[in-house]
Parts: sequence; structure tokens; C-alpha cells
Amino acid sequence: MEAVIATGGKQYRVTPGQVISVEKLAGERGAAVAFTSVVLVTRDDEVITGAERLRSAKVSGEVVAQTRGKKVEIVKFKRRKNYRRHRGHRQAATTVRITTIEV
Repeated sequence: MEAVIATGGKQYRVTPGQVISVEKLAGERGAAVAFTSVVLVTRDDEVITGAERLRSAKVSGEVVAQTRGKKVEIVKFKRRKNYRRHRGHRQAATTVRITTIEV
């Protein structure tokens, strides 16, 4: 069984037991998390789509870790103008292990 979930402005294709990294979610390590925004479910070669059929669909998981992504460096430079800017950013992320997919 597979599902496509939407969280943090992105979509993820997940299966039970899979570990994914998503935008930061509330919860400590070991806390349960539920994704109710399910876009698609495949079960026994049957593809289930549509808002009516997926109204009660839910993907459950548990928080494995709260981490931060790789550093992105932003450098701006204009020659001969003494203009230099150097910034960095690390996006907060949550690692989640998918436990069940319910339709």
C-alpha cells in the first residue's frame, strides 16, 4: 500500500515503514503525527483518488528526530562598488517514520 501526502507545501510518496524528512512539525521524539491531507492511495493495484473517497483517509507516523537541513549560503557581490553581503540559512526539518495508511 502506498499513499501520496501533502505537508509543508510539498507532496511525498510514502509506504509503511519508510522514513521521510518534512518541514518542521510540532512534537518531540516518539510523538505520534497524523497526515490527513492524502492526495492518492494505491491498494492492491487499485488507485483511489478524489476528495469524496479520500475524506476519511489518514497516514500515521511517529517523529524520529527534529533536525535542521544543510546550510544554504547567499552571497551578493558587485565589483568596484564595495558591495558585499553574505547570509546563511538552515531550514528546520522533522524526520518521520510512517507507521500506517488507513483508507
